[in-house]
Amino acid sequence: MKRIVLLGSTGSIGLSAADVVRNLGPDYGIIGIAANSRDGVVLEQANEFKPRWVSLFNKSASERLSGKLPSGVKLLPPGVESMVEMVTHPDTDVVVSGLVGAVGFGPLMAAIRAGKTIALANKEPMVMAGAAIMAEAAKCGAKIIPVDSEPSAVFQCLEGADGADYRQAAQNIARVFLTASGGPFFNYTGDLDKVTPEQALKHPRWKMGPKITIDSSTLMNKGFEAIEIQNMFGLPREKVHIVIHPQSIIHSAVEYADNSVLAQMSLPDMRLPIQYAITYPARRKSLVEPLNLFSISRLEFYEPDFSKFPCLALAEDSFRRGGTYPAALSAADEVAVDSFLKGRIKFTGIARLVEYVLKRHDGGKGCPSLDEAAEADVSARRIALEALTAAVV
Repeated sequence: MKRIVLLGSTGSIGLSAADVVRNLGPDYGIIGIAANSRDGVVLEQANEFKPRWVSLFNKSASERLSGKLPSGVKLLPPGVESMVEMVTHPDTDVVVSGLVGAVGFGPLMAAIRAGKTIALANKEPMVMAGAAIMAEAAKCGAKIIPVDSEPSAVFQCLEGADGADYRQAAQNIARVFLTASGGPFFNYTGDLDKVTPEQALKHPRWKMGPKITIDSSTLMNKGFEAIEIQNMFGLPREKVHIVIHPQSIIHSAVEYADNSVLAQMSLPDMRLPIQYAITYPARRKSLVEPLNLFSISRLEFYEPDFSKFPCLALAEDSFRRGGTYPAALSAADEVAVDSFLKGRIKFTGIARLVEYVLKRHDGGKGCPSLDEAAEADVSARRIALEALTAAVV
């Protein structure tokens, strides 16, 4: 049996992962659950899956759960240390990381150093210090399998090419076409300055958590994914091409040296890439409906508008500049999105705040160490919060 630790069990990735495990049957089991504060949902999951451990990051939520768990399920103390304890346990086979933001950095590194297979949806660490993370994974014998639909599609198109490891195969490709739905505002003709959180949270294709949904509406998420796959597969920037594909049927494609293009296609459903990461290298029957090409009938592709979506340009510039600029980008965006959702800044203020932080960040050059990326994260958050307090954006 594959034994799974599920980090972020009550978010969109965690709930989908639970769906997947439920469908896969007795060969797959959840032995650890970690979440932030939704103790009611965690209690339901604990009653269903009977994991060995449960941990809630929020202290009050953890206290509410105390004494309610079924027999044999241990409530670990709130905090990152409990997640580290679960992911590094010798019985853990697969870690599904559906955490949001930099909080996933510590558990990810612990799982890597324990040589685990990691189904990674938490892209921020790969943006912050992806090259260093992949080097550490290679040294420790860990396997990182992307869960986001587009990086997963690239992984699937590369896996087994020329009989090589996916990072080796990536060196021989001509281009990657990284697709994006365009979010809710691709064809929007109104004033983006007046966009409300409710409008930005209405994604036309995907049902996701609030942070990634807002990032999809600004296209920052696609910028993050471009950085993620460049780090994950060791690709130069010029080989990655972002393509707007509103139908979200082709999740990404890889062009090989002979000009043949392999694409991964399916209906937009996160349970498919999550399941592939859990069952890898096997494929199992899934909950996703089969693709009907006749009902789709039409696939469209467009170039991204960098002036309409400045966050995408900021992400590209951060990766080009290198050093700790991507780490600062990720941290500033996390503060900016949270501020937008709380009504402190406008939708267009997300890009302005991130740009403000990046202009004041001294990111150096080259591949940052893990410690340097963590320091840049702290510094960028401080600059962003100071800017909000001073109301300069």
